Amino acid sequence: MDPLAISPVQGTTGTGYLPSVGGVQSTDGSGFASSLTGAVENVQQLQDASSDLAIKAVTGDLEDIHNATIASSRAAVTLELVAAVRNKGVDAFTEIMRMQA
Repeated sequence: MDPLAISPVQGTTGTGYLPSVGGVQSTDGSGFASSLTGAVENVQQLQDASSDLAIKAVTGDLEDIHNATIASSRAAVTLELVAAVRNKGVDAFTEIMRMQA
């Protein structure tokens, strides 16, 4: 995998947002779950690519240090984004649970 390639999770691809016929959306949470699962898998792929480039840098096999730096930064920023989305989801769930019926 090219560490600089744009992942398919960005944009609407992989978000799980597929409106049903008639414009009614599913409310079972599967869209959010699949989106979050895809984002976590994307983070793992970015971290694997970053680790591979870091190993190449340490062993002296890396031809361009910029690729390793960019891959490392992308992995870190993506992990922060996924963690922030997860935290907001937990906060929303907690707030919903506080509501009185």
